[in-house]
Amino acid sequence: MSRIRDIANLFSGSTDAATDAEVTAAINSHNTSANGHVKRGNTASRPSPSVSGDVYMNTQLGYPEFYNGTNWLAIGAVATAPSSVVATNVGTGRAYNDGSASVAFVAGTVPGSTYTITSSPGSYYNTGSSSPIVVTGLQSNTSYTFTAVASNVYGTSAASAASASITATTVSQAPTIGTATAGNAQASVTFSAPANSGGSSITSYTVTSSPGNITASGSSSPIVVTGLTNDTAYTFTVTATNANGTSASSSASNSVTPSSTITVDYLLVAGGAGGRNYGGGGAGQVTSNSTTLIPGTTYAITVGAGGTGGDTGGAATDTTFNNITANKGLKSTTTYGAAGTSGNGFVGGNGLNANNPYLGGGGGGASAAGTNASGTTSGSGGAGLANSLTGSSVTYGGGGGAGAEGNGSRGTGGSGGGGNGSGPINNPGGSAGTANLGGGGGGGDGGNTNSGWAGGSGVAVIRSLQAAISTTGSPVLTTSGSYYIYKFNNNGSITF
Repeated sequence: MSRIRDIANLFSGSTDAATDAEVTAAINSHNTSANGHVKRGNTASRPSPSVSGDVYMNTQLGYPEFYNGTNWLAIGAVATAPSSVVATNVGTGRAYNDGSASVAFVAGTVPGSTYTITSSPGSYYNTGSSSPIVVTGLQSNTSYTFTAVASNVYGTSAASAASASITATTVSQAPTIGTATAGNAQASVTFSAPANSGGSSITSYTVTSSPGNITASGSSSPIVVTGLTNDTAYTFTVTATNANGTSASSSASNSVTPSSTITVDYLLVAGGAGGRNYGGGGAGQVTSNSTTLIPGTTYAITVGAGGTGGDTGGAATDTTFNNITANKGLKSTTTYGAAGTSGNGFVGGNGLNANNPYLGGGGGGASAAGTNASGTTSGSGGAGLANSLTGSSVTYGGGGGAGAEGNGSRGTGGSGGGGNGSGPINNPGGSAGTANLGGGGGGGDGGNTNSGWAGGSGVAVIRSLQAAISTTGSPVLTTSGSYYIYKFNNNGSITF
């Protein structure tokens, strides 16, 4: 009886021996979660609220669990693999090549205390205690899938099935800076689109000045920044913006200084006149100098046409730029007579009417007169004028050689594109003035085979220390040292 009473005293304040019913009731009363004792039942019946250290026998899963203050953890069981892994791209505000994905999952039947998400490719990963987990460092515009594993104190689960693929998007890669060109209180800045837009289309570009942080935006290159201070040196950077944000800045451009004026060098060559029967055509005038332009203003350029050939020859036209004119070449005024005047180049030579042969005078060139007919030889065209504005020496404005009939000999064209005269029957070949050199056309040989030949067209060359903002007429652009050289073979315009 004393042993029974000892047991009873454990559970009751009574000094009498407890009955079996009293013992059972006392045990049930003491076996509570508040006292940290084990209860049992399915997952849904876990004690709630729970206290760290509580123990529970999960009859649904078949193992005991303890509560760590956050989750119920299996005792003696390795965590099982998560399932239903779903990745979502998170691109907003992400730097280039630092993409982000939020990865959600469902814990396995034996939950882990930690979960690790790993990407493929790249094996970028992150660890957390619950779903979702964010993985960063993803490469821009790259497709990824993700798997999840669960870990607890007893080990790590197998990997889950992979998620569906997502493409990591970020801000764009920085554009590549091009060339800045100064204008009047403004500058035009060129750039190249980035090779990688971050997986999202670029919606705009922004150019920023230094100093001043003056900005201008647009959808393509070039972008013109206005509001600059003349006579102040500036450099520029450019950024690209897409749906996720704005890229890092490009490297800085070359330094430019806006100004209210700009000085350019020019070469203007007018069209050469056409030859006529016997007389050679006069070359177009060649003129070269410097002139001042206003940035932002468009200047028209007219390139002189060569005169047509024929029995009486054809007139050429002038070449003009910024109110500067190179005068057209003049045709021979008589069948045999002179071509060219001192205002357009040098005078043409005189012909000779000797009945047989009939001889013409050579056309005047840009640097020398055409020669006179002499004996049985027609006059040759005057020499042209050399100029190196294009970066190499080129001779322009040669006079046309005169034609001959009978037993006479034709004249040759002057250097700089002058055409040869037509010879008599034993030497018939003549030629037109060379296009874009302003040479005069060769003279004809009367009624035998050929009438006069056409003159060559002119040219306009503009050279500047800064690139043009725009041009028309498809000029040929070359560079020489620090110069930009625009050669207009046809009518057009230029804007700095």
